[in-house]
Amino acid sequence: MTTTKFTPFPVLQTQRLTLRQLRGSDDQEIWALRSNEHVNQYLDRRPSTSLDDARNFIHAITESVQREESIYWAITLREADHVIGTVCLYNWSEDASKAEIGYELLPDFQGKGFMHEAISTVIHFGFQQVGLQAIEAYTHSENHRSTSVLEKLHFQKERTVDESITLFSLTPAG
Repeated sequence: MTTTKFTPFPVLQTQRLTLRQLRGSDDQEIWALRSNEHVNQYLDRRPSTSLDDARNFIHAITESVQREESIYWAITLREADHVIGTVCLYNWSEDASKAEIGYELLPDFQGKGFMHEAISTVIHFGFQQVGLQAIEAYTHSENHRSTSVLEKLHFQKERTVDESITLFSLTPAG
């Protein structure tokens, strides 16, 4: 049985991280993340240009979670409640058995295993708590760090969507 009802919001913890709901007070960190040239390099989105952009994004995400269209976590270090990245499940299949995972991390925190830790926890949540039968991830073919994280987590390359985007998929069986 799958569920996309997330009330109360599921706070997830790992050894080093807390994955919690985005808050309006996260606007500075969200602006830093979404305006960062390195973070945006492989994403098809317009970089954030102001704190108002960040606030509007937080508002849109909050509404999306309330409408049960996505579940979107702020990634914070357990000892500090500052957002260093985000991870989400969204783009649910009609029967909610499949979702897409998305993630981003500030450059200063990349290469330290934080994203692996966060995604691993979200995968467990998706399969065990939500009842997903598959999680998909799209990544740019030149985004080697993203591809590496997915492969370490046993995602399988499904197909090349176009000359630059690759679809990966994971099932509970691995």
